[in-house]
Amino acid sequence: MSDVTPIRDNKSYKRKPDWLRVKAPMSKEFGETKKLMKRLGLNTVCEEAACPNIGECWQKKHATVMILGDICTRACAFCNIKTGMPGKVDPLEPVHVAEACGEMGLEHIVITSVDRDDLDDGGATQFVRVIEELRKRAPKTTIEILTPDFRHKIGAIERVAEARPDVFNHNLETVPRLYPTIRPGARYFNSLRLLETVKRVDPSIFTKSGIMVGLGEERLEVSQVMDDMRSADIDFLTIGQYLQPTPRHAAVDRFVTPDEFANYETLARSKGFLMVSASPLTRSSYHAGEDFERMRKAREEKLAKTARQD
Repeated sequence: MSDVTPIRDNKSYKRKPDWLRVKAPMSKEFGETKKLMKRLGLNTVCEEAACPNIGECWQKKHATVMILGDICTRACAFCNIKTGMPGKVDPLEPVHVAEACGEMGLEHIVITSVDRDDLDDGGATQFVRVIEELRKRAPKTTIEILTPDFRHKIGAIERVAEARPDVFNHNLETVPRLYPTIRPGARYFNSLRLLETVKRVDPSIFTKSGIMVGLGEERLEVSQVMDDMRSADIDFLTIGQYLQPTPRHAAVDRFVTPDEFANYETLARSKGFLMVSASPLTRSSYHAGEDFERMRKAREEKLAKTARQD
């Protein structure tokens, strides 16, 4: 568990602007997805992190599976996932993830996890087992993983990268200046090095990272994060609005307008990212399958252009 307690801001919620209002999930497909996850004993970050897009995604039978339990060993000031001492790792979890993938008919699946600082490998072995089980049972499904930072777990990043997911995502979450209060258990440059390591192990793996805005960051700081990501050869950047889960969590500093998000997207594309998703409701796995196909096409076009120039 992190030895740093994040600062909680007890300010009242700011009223959401119209562009952040979403419909309550009520569709038949939403209920079916919920029942499937419960039957297989699986957790989803959609529910645990109170994602605003859950209604839309579950209606389409898209869900981000969260492995290694639903209790995190860290206490980030932005995150709604429970904090404490997790239970044992479920040895049947990889099989259940593959079964869910098959029953939902997923062409692209996103797997994430809580932080497991209590495990010798930070949970890397379970990520590898899930990837292997998906390759065996759903060979046509592309796999995207969103991992913790595996801090102080030697060899963990390499092991997961060697399992060759199609997309390796690890979020920087915010600008370096805000880490002590927003992401106290992590280190900014460790996260950058993680994604650099993935590219070193296998340059063909797409790397992805995201940040939240509306926490008090400055535009120049966001631009510097983009430059740092490109220095680490990150392919895909996501930028979304931070929303305060409860009064105990960090307060929203401001709501970033859709026009500002559009400007961030233009700036990021000018810096050379293959794919950029920037909008108030953007989250790491929002429209992940469609975005993966666009990113793959962008790489093919870039390689073809380079070949013509040579």
